[in-house]
Amino acid sequence: MNKGDIIVSLDIGTSKIRAIIGEYNGSTLSIVGVGSADGEGIRKGSIVDIDKTVHSIREAIEHAERMVGLQITSAYVGISGNHITLQPSHGVVAVSSPDREIGNEDIERVLQAAKVIAVPPEREIIGIVPKQFIVDGLDEIHDPRGMIGVRLEVEGSIVTGSRTIVSNLLRCVERAGIQNAGLVLMPLAAGAIALSSDEKKLGVVLVDIGAGQTSVSVFENGALAALSVLSIGGDHVTNDIAIGLRTQTEVAEAVKLRYGHAMVSAASNEITFKVPRIGSNVEKEFTQAELANIIEPRLQEIFLMIKQEVEHLGFVKEIPSGYVLAGGTACLPGIEKLAEFELDSPVRLAVPDHLGVRDSSFVNGVGIIQYANRHYARKNSVSVAPVQRKSGSFMERVKGWFSEFV
Repeated sequence: MNKGDIIVSLDIGTSKIRAIIGEYNGSTLSIVGVGSADGEGIRKGSIVDIDKTVHSIREAIEHAERMVGLQITSAYVGISGNHITLQPSHGVVAVSSPDREIGNEDIERVLQAAKVIAVPPEREIIGIVPKQFIVDGLDEIHDPRGMIGVRLEVEGSIVTGSRTIVSNLLRCVERAGIQNAGLVLMPLAAGAIALSSDEKKLGVVLVDIGAGQTSVSVFENGALAALSVLSIGGDHVTNDIAIGLRTQTEVAEAVKLRYGHAMVSAASNEITFKVPRIGSNVEKEFTQAELANIIEPRLQEIFLMIKQEVEHLGFVKEIPSGYVLAGGTACLPGIEKLAEFELDSPVRLAVPDHLGVRDSSFVNGVGIIQYANRHYARKNSVSVAPVQRKSGSFMERVKGWFSEFV
């Protein structure tokens, strides 16, 4: 990336849609704009209402635009869901340069060769996750650029998704007036910012607990090894609170965010709040401990399902680096300690280290920017469209922004 380059990410979640504008000065990322909107038209990570989703995307984009006085014309779009699958693949090409030095063109050709596989007509290839490159029989190579060789191979996993779901997602983005600069798999995006290289190498489980679903991603030997999505998340906690307190869902969500605690033993009996009861004008008072009595059982169920899913994916032994939590629901106080107990493994919370997005719910959005910078920058066919200046006061500041990738 060049100095002053801008990358925009679009994280389309069940409860929130976020547009994040990142500026790269050399290798340093700064978040210069953040926009968010309620995720209308989305249920359990899938689009169920095109018009409402388009409106939410526009609202998030406009919010981000106002922060920096720019017009966003393209963005990298995150994608996830239980329709995503990983399929092993292998590609091989001959090194093309006369001096047999492996360059970006060779890497792109071998990745394209690995994508030449038969997929059902209802599914679409989204991308490929390289696990290792092989140069003339020498394996376990992560970056072969600059090496000398005749034969270049790649072993990895092809990422496929439902053609219908992918098409609906891109249709919403395009109708919102945004050009798709590239699709980014959410677990890879989150892993780019939430996980260290050592954790990925030794083995770690990244758990993204969103509103409508929970993504479970296992990384091993430096690459994404397995992926699964559970149809349960923070919305189930909110529904439990609404039923337990006999109040509206909107009130339950607000109470969860302000007074919620993951563990009954650590919640306070001194912190109190009042909620309006359904069918009555009377407000009833509750304590944080009483609220935690509703939240903790549901979170215990979620963590039990996560543990069982990791075992189902074939990782029955102890995960060396434990679990890393991300997502909006992971922001609940006490959730790390509860997860450690239920998962019987080390647990930590992933938080982006950038001003304005120091919240676990921003991991995906910031991760998309990091991933796009690392993996799309070398592709000549992928570029970020130039933005248009909205305010004269920003002329000097935005000069040279959104230049094309090289």
